[in-house]
Amino acid sequence: MLFPLVSFAEPDDFAPLDRAITKMQQFDWLILTSAQAVRALIERAADLQRPLMRTDSRVRVACVGPVTADSARSADLPVEYVAVTHNGVALANELGSKLQGTRVLLPRSDRANPDLPAALARFGAQVTEVIAYRTRRPAETEGLEKILNGQADAILFFSPSAVQHFAELVGATRLQELQGKLAVTAVGPVTANALRKAGVERAVVAQDTTAVSVVEALEGHFAAAKAAPAGVKRA
Repeated sequence: MLFPLVSFAEPDDFAPLDRAITKMQQFDWLILTSAQAVRALIERAADLQRPLMRTDSRVRVACVGPVTADSARSADLPVEYVAVTHNGVALANELGSKLQGTRVLLPRSDRANPDLPAALARFGAQVTEVIAYRTRRPAETEGLEKILNGQADAILFFSPSAVQHFAELVGATRLQELQGKLAVTAVGPVTANALRKAGVERAVVAQDTTAVSVVEALEGHFAAAKAAPAGVKRA
């Protein structure tokens, strides 16, 4: 069943984002960490009636993973680099010395992790971070009781925000109890870390953010659970 845990809203103040879009040509790198960041940029550039990127632009585009890169390419953005390991700090580490002395635009959520801008700065980048959108918890909770009552075999978390919102809805204790009843699954190591901080110690972890990785992780988990002797819980 589909149970959305994240919704998006416009920034409270568009001014910083508008300035960044207007001055796009002054940046060396545009770092994109989500498909929503791509959508927010494209939509706001359209509202301002100006192209986000000129055809002769020297701005290089780097994406945190393949889903974000696909969104950027669909918006005709020239993606130069896609992180091998799909998280922001890994992207900064992989770009490494290419960041030295560069000006980086980082459009993100109002609830984004602060580790990425710090990592970019360590490599000598001058980072302009702007709020492109706000991340919110949906008010609709239909389907939640079905999950809590055992009508699901697995629950997939695609972001730290989803983990946080679910914990807010059900409480930390109940979230921790679920790990003994179904496969609490994290899509990527960043989300896995959010689950650990929430007290979930037996999460199934997809090694990256692709659908193939998620399916492989769940296949491995359920195959091991089926093979385990009766009464032995899968760790």
